[in-house]
Amino acid sequence: MTERVLIYRLGSLGDTIVALPAFHLIRRVFPEAERRLLTAAIPDSRAVPVADMLAGTGLVHSTLLYPLGLRNPVALWRLLRSIRAWRPDVLVYLAEPRGSGAVWRDILFFWLCGVARIVGAPTTDDLRTHRLDVSRDLWESEASRLGRCMAPLGDVALDDAASWDLHFNDDERRQVDKAFAGAGARDFIAFSIGAKIEIKDWGDDNWRLVLAHMARRWPDYGLILVGAASEAARAGALAAPWPGPVINLCGRMSPRASAVAIGRTRMFVGHDTGPMHMAAAVGVPAVAVFAGHAKPGVWFPHGARHRPIYHRTPCFNCGLDVCIQFRKQCIMSIGPDEVIAACEDVMAAAALGR
Repeated sequence: MTERVLIYRLGSLGDTIVALPAFHLIRRVFPEAERRLLTAAIPDSRAVPVADMLAGTGLVHSTLLYPLGLRNPVALWRLLRSIRAWRPDVLVYLAEPRGSGAVWRDILFFWLCGVARIVGAPTTDDLRTHRLDVSRDLWESEASRLGRCMAPLGDVALDDAASWDLHFNDDERRQVDKAFAGAGARDFIAFSIGAKIEIKDWGDDNWRLVLAHMARRWPDYGLILVGAASEAARAGALAAPWPGPVINLCGRMSPRASAVAIGRTRMFVGHDTGPMHMAAAVGVPAVAVFAGHAKPGVWFPHGARHRPIYHRTPCFNCGLDVCIQFRKQCIMSIGPDEVIAACEDVMAAAALGR
């Protein structure tokens, strides 16, 4: 009988959300096992650790943290000893794709930790690569690639809403009830200005035009602002002309409670960032502006109701955090009219119940 399962997953908010179907599958396959998350501590205050998003879900029971970019031999030895002392029966590998050498280095480390069974490690080029869907000219999502890696355990069921369930608790719901109390609007739209890296930031001038149109079209709607505390002032300034109620939740409640709040809106609008993935997880259609930082499709929100906007320039999939040479041509070539049209489509579909 499998008693202890160690789950290896790195990243922050969006990385956690796209891995939710895999976490749910692991719980279905090992329902009686103690499931422990192995992840890196994130120094960026804007980033939401994997463990924070999974807290209280029952998908994992505890967390083992190690320093990001671990190279210190003493620290590595301590981590190895910690894993050996816990004696996991199975290691489930959910790390994002890296080179073959990095994957086999990880496997060797876990073998040295005494783990006899490793599931999900992308040991082939195909498992490390997002497949191209020629019919749509899009690459498969990271959630789909993880699903292929998890095939030895079963189907991750990407299209089942239960696979994306964050198991919110009553306290998180009460936080949102309190924030919305007396707002004076029946319907809301969610907006986030967050962009973890500079290349993904579309710029305030563009967002002002989009928000101005939204305010004219849906003046009776309330606007909720979600994101980190460091984004509160910027988001608030952009939302200042909004004619209806504005609820600025940036930094005011946990990311999980923010997801509950997004779930009470009709549409999410923002950059390619964690809150966009939260919207998808709670079933809210997202209009999201993408840079060409990654291949189109890999980080698109899961589901057909969303409107990701991506311009495929010759330099796409650059992997840059900051673009100096081309001045972010990929994202800056997206016009406000495109985003406005996407918002109109989403709201029209919502009105028809689609």
